Amino acid sequence: MIVARELAVSVGARTLLEPTSFQIAAGDRVGLVGRNGAGKTTLTRILAGEGQASGGAVQSTGLVGYLPQDPRTGDLDVWARDRILSARGLDTILTRLETHSGAMASATDDDARDAAMAKYARAEAELASAGGYGAESEAARIAANLGLPERVLTQPIRTLSGGQRRRVELARILFSGADVLLLDEPTNHLDADSVVWLRSFLANYPGGVLVISHDTGLLDAVVTKVFHLDANRAELDQYALTWKKYLLQREVDEKRRRRERANAERKAGRLLEQAEKMGAKATKAVAAQNMARRAEKLLAATEGERVADRVAKIRFPDPAPCGKVPLTASDLSKSYGSLEVFTGVDLAIDRGANVVVLGLNGAGKTTLLRLLAGVEESDTGEVTPGHGLRLGYYAQEHETIDVHRSVLENMVSASPGLDDTQVRKILGSFLFTGDDVDKPARVLSGGEKTRLALAMLVVSAANVLLLDEPTNNLDPASRREVLEAIRTYAGAVILVTHDEGAVEALQPDRVLLLPDGDEDLWNPEYVELISLA
Repeated sequence: MIVARELAVSVGARTLLEPTSFQIAAGDRVGLVGRNGAGKTTLTRILAGEGQASGGAVQSTGLVGYLPQDPRTGDLDVWARDRILSARGLDTILTRLETHSGAMASATDDDARDAAMAKYARAEAELASAGGYGAESEAARIAANLGLPERVLTQPIRTLSGGQRRRVELARILFSGADVLLLDEPTNHLDADSVVWLRSFLANYPGGVLVISHDTGLLDAVVTKVFHLDANRAELDQYALTWKKYLLQREVDEKRRRRERANAERKAGRLLEQAEKMGAKATKAVAAQNMARRAEKLLAATEGERVADRVAKIRFPDPAPCGKVPLTASDLSKSYGSLEVFTGVDLAIDRGANVVVLGLNGAGKTTLLRLLAGVEESDTGEVTPGHGLRLGYYAQEHETIDVHRSVLENMVSASPGLDDTQVRKILGSFLFTGDDVDKPARVLSGGEKTRLALAMLVVSAANVLLLDEPTNNLDPASRREVLEAIRTYAGAVILVTHDEGAVEALQPDRVLLLPDGDEDLWNPEYVELISLA
């Protein structure tokens, strides 16, 4: 259980949450919602014990499993299976069993053999208390349902794609059996079948669950309570309702607030009008002051009119002039150790062309974009820039952002030709204002990092955009802005996405299928592959 008492959250001078109390108990399935930048990720980090509240206290009993938006994967040389098993300490137990088994087999005398057997028996007892070999099978089932087959589980973390690493972390958290799960955008990088499975898993989870998600299907299937973090009022509205009932009730509440405010303003207006008339007469000055105070109390007792949630105004840059074929790649291949990702991929990007890259998770889609962007070197072949090429790269893991710099410093590095005023104006259009621009990038939520990465892209004057999951971590309004930016961009785009809406906005000319590297003209039959990608 997690209990928050008079919890307050601030970032710099900005208040994200006024003091409030709540709890997450066994059986509670809470959807934490609110617009991007409202503070959902910051609040969740505090509940997980990884952030500091500005007031109040958080008390946790039992194990808390936390999946951040940018999960840490631990030792990159560890096998994926061992990373998942480490949630219950099974990885070290199984390693000891293997070691003691080898010691028994290689023992040269009875004493050494007996000592190894005793150690093996103790490790076997530990394994039994942790769930035995059945627990190992449970971990494998969870992994398989999240799109992590056996061949992936037997690879080191460093050889996996960003999406695979995130799914390993999600599998680890779900396998932990924690008393409370805190999940920040758990459906990122999941295919359609895995999302359906996750909905069922969370809906039947016996512990407490708090989930941040823009997947309304997940919220509808899972949550029994909704916490709405209102960025305008810095308050947490708590609803003991399912998702659809919450939506209806929230609309009722908004209408009630507007009605109460209008009534109070009318009454206050009459009182102030009367006070003004009476104030001219010295004998009635005290009564006039009392009326004015009553008007102020009336207005103070009602919640201010809700300011419409601001949305970043996103428009990709006018592309710089370039040649007819600004980017080509020939005979690209990439392997990580013994794992071959793809071989012999050829690609020619014409000026203004739109290409979508499809393939199952782990097929190398992100790797291909990294090669084209020059972030990684290919094992064979080469990437050749054409006349006037200016690349803009949006990375799904936000690698283009320097987490050791502030928001403003990142933006300045991406736009050396702009002065401070121009940079701040552009950041403002992406909802970074005031003290926000001085925040270190490492504390940004996934949605805020997405906005910053897009802002850096906007000032690039790129004529070829490499977009890797550009709609992840965005609320519906911001997603619509990104889709419109894709729709209206005049340069060339190479897109990797699970979002059918993004492909529809792109209106691709061609499709590149990985890992085989086959190219084809786009046709609607490929749509069903998008959510599986």
